[in-house]
Amino acid sequence: MYVFADRLYKKGEEEIELLPGEKQIVFSSAKNSKIIKWLLENGFHESFIEDIQSEEQSVTYEENDGFKLVILKYFKQSFDLLFEDTNIVIIITADKLLFLSDHEEVIKKMVSKLYKRYRPQDSIEYITYTILDILIDNTMGILDYIDDRLEKIEDTIFKKELDEEEMQKELYLARRSLNRIAKQSVFENDVINKIYNHYPTQIRKKLKFEFIDLKEHLNFVINESRSYLERTGYLQNLIMGFISNRMNQAMQRLAAISLIFLPLTFIVGNYGMNFKNMPELQWEYGYYFVWLINLALGFAIYKWLKRRQWI
Repeated sequence: MYVFADRLYKKGEEEIELLPGEKQIVFSSAKNSKIIKWLLENGFHESFIEDIQSEEQSVTYEENDGFKLVILKYFKQSFDLLFEDTNIVIIITADKLLFLSDHEEVIKKMVSKLYKRYRPQDSIEYITYTILDILIDNTMGILDYIDDRLEKIEDTIFKKELDEEEMQKELYLARRSLNRIAKQSVFENDVINKIYNHYPTQIRKKLKFEFIDLKEHLNFVINESRSYLERTGYLQNLIMGFISNRMNQAMQRLAAISLIFLPLTFIVGNYGMNFKNMPELQWEYGYYFVWLINLALGFAIYKWLKRRQWI
């Protein structure tokens, strides 16, 4: 468990203590029994407990007299271009902010980034903005990574050593990630609007530009993820075009080879007929003459095809 107050410190699960009346920003697991007990003792609605502990819970914003409950998605890499979302829970009271996640690496990353920006004099509302900004920046970083990978895929497509199956797999994973990011970001945009609109007028004035910045970044995420989705579609079509072109070239070469041997087959067919009177059969150099005709005719057709770039 991590706690921000006048400084950052770490405690074991048995030593957790949420102090009444003291500003604290707590990072812990959603299944932490001491956290759950404290929430229930301080008026947190019991029906929300199942929501904060379920990974299937969608992005949402709930509020009662003493608490604001926000459930968002944190995107983390599971396999190369595949990014999967996991629930993060933010519970806000007058003097506390609880950040809950069942993934230790998510907690550590968030703590590390908040540590660089945290000031003891920051209000709970400003810290909420800071955490939301870190979450959106994480998603923007993912989009930058996907953008770089798509550029590499695009460059690879034009190389001869293109592995079509591997490229298709990477594009599938990218599309799956981008589609999820775009969808969840739309929901998160609505939640951020609700958070801001539920603040008192004085706090809204103080944090006006901060939340404008948040929404601009989130709109950027939504637009860019949709743009990259279209780009993956273009790259898939480009790969299919290259595959089709290669197939056409192979068929063209086969047709060219067939064209070379077609007249030769005709000549051989003529001499395969069983006629009694075939003068060339009695000619001493007939065999060599037919070979010369075959070679000359095959070479002439080959040069003609080469000039037309069929082979």
